[in-house]
Amino acid sequence: MKTIISFIVCLCTAFSAMAFTADTTLRIKTKHLTGNFYVHISYGKYQGGVVAANGLYVITPDGIVLIDTPWSEDQTKQLVDTLEKRHHKKIILCIASHFHADRTAGLDYLKKLGVKTYTSQLTQELCKLNQEPQAQYVFDKDTTFRVKGLELQTYYPGEGHTRDNIVVWFPKAKVLYGGCLVKSMDATNIGFTGDGNLQAYPATLRKLRDKFPHPAYLIPGHEGWQGGINQVQHTLELLK
Repeated sequence: MKTIISFIVCLCTAFSAMAFTADTTLRIKTKHLTGNFYVHISYGKYQGGVVAANGLYVITPDGIVLIDTPWSEDQTKQLVDTLEKRHHKKIILCIASHFHADRTAGLDYLKKLGVKTYTSQLTQELCKLNQEPQAQYVFDKDTTFRVKGLELQTYYPGEGHTRDNIVVWFPKAKVLYGGCLVKSMDATNIGFTGDGNLQAYPATLRKLRDKFPHPAYLIPGHEGWQGGINQVQHTLELLK
């Protein structure tokens, strides 16, 4: 029942909404990464199987910074409740890495809670076009955010999995959140690219690797995150 389908990557848009649905029967999971960094895992269904999606959260003295929402509003509520009970802190900032629903589905709920939500300008436009939830704020270039004790940088390396995919870099901890641009070493093919640019994808990955050649951790959008920067080369191999 809980078989993870390795070849499925980021989910549904207007093109694939019929195929993908969020799974509200499964509970979200969280896994410690390093220091105050944790991976959150939510789920969606595809053709009778279950697909897991990764996001990231970081504990700071002022509250929790979230990168990508869970796959549905219900699972976002689960995550909010879990974090408040476990860490006794609230989410104060959320950045979504591209427009697909496994990154943005919880934005409206977070906005209701007063969380500051951000996407790139291009992601905002694609969310609107595809009727996905939209962030409250946008940035139109690579941007540095500072929360007490934490600095994070957004970076747009170019088109790949989607036209708008960004990554997020945490320089002090050397954690790179690659999102769905980067495929896990567990992935056996490139997955869904219906909203992507296969011609530009390889150059985008090389640009990413040149920018961040030695991350301590690299988190892909789905499946395991072992292998660090080698996951970029693995993604390049899957594109051949």
